[in-house]
Amino acid sequence: MKAWRISQHGGLENLKRIELPSPVPSSSQVRIKVEAVGLNHMDLWVRKGVTGHRFPLPITPGCDISGVIESTGTEAADKMKVLGISLGAPVLLNPGVSCGICEACLGGFDPICSHYGIIGETQDGGCADFVTAPIENIVLRPSDLSATDAAALPIPFVTAWSMLTRKACLRPGEVVLIHAGGSGVSVASIQIAKLLGGVVITTVGSENKVSKAKALGADYVINYKKSSFREEVKKITTQLGKKGVHVVLDHIGGETFQESLKCLAWGGRLVTCGSTQESEVKINLKHLFFKNISLFGSTIGSKADLIRIVELVSQGKLKPVIDSVFKMEEYPKACEKLESREFFGKIVVGN
Repeated sequence: MKAWRISQHGGLENLKRIELPSPVPSSSQVRIKVEAVGLNHMDLWVRKGVTGHRFPLPITPGCDISGVIESTGTEAADKMKVLGISLGAPVLLNPGVSCGICEACLGGFDPICSHYGIIGETQDGGCADFVTAPIENIVLRPSDLSATDAAALPIPFVTAWSMLTRKACLRPGEVVLIHAGGSGVSVASIQIAKLLGGVVITTVGSENKVSKAKALGADYVINYKKSSFREEVKKITTQLGKKGVHVVLDHIGGETFQESLKCLAWGGRLVTCGSTQESEVKINLKHLFFKNISLFGSTIGSKADLIRIVELVSQGKLKPVIDSVFKMEEYPKACEKLESREFFGKIVVGN
């Protein structure tokens, strides 16, 4: 099969498309014929490297995968019979892989399993003709959900769902500030926050993203390149009769994180799922404890969350947002666009 391969960290020149033997599923695995893969910032981290973190190079990138079941191992085949799933079934993959038997996994929150990893980060991903994964990671794809749309769901929507429902516990009527409204996780967060009854403020970096964010349901959109988002948030919350926002979702870090803390009302909650800019920040602990502020870290979510997301998409309550689709052989171009930040929604590559 053909697969994109990263053998050493660095620029786009380190992405090589080569011939590899097709992966053979173990007894508990299925082999998926890949149809589409959604890009995430994870793709950039895997290629560039992250200080203090070791990736198992060489590796095939690609976390958000949809396709069809092409073959199975013996144990997986038995489980498919019980579930009434046949070869050729359209599926998407839950990107998180865990042991499945520890307290965390059995309690429904596998991301804190000590054996947790992500397809495309700790093992070969979907930027290839085929990929193998545990039978437990497949989620059936409804007939009304295309492979491209399905590839826009796993990491961004499950991350957003976990941040808003499990960590921030957003309540109807609460005001939530969502940064980088055009990114995959924020596009999902805007929709989920509105579904939960929240009042949404989001930030964007260009005027052409303002109308798109409003079309998704954002109540207020701030172009942070034109004015201070903190000052604009203060104006909005004052108009709403509030003394700040109840919740902030951040995946930028640095100064944005620090200014976001100042936007929180007393008893506010900030949830972060990443740091695409600066990971080290300074926090004034007096503000933290005097205002009873809560800080949460979050990584993806559970398989159960993904199943719920797919149900809500099928019901028309949530929708994948696709910015652009590239052919699999154009994966470096897709990565280049992701890095440019000139997109709104999900960038997808397809076979």
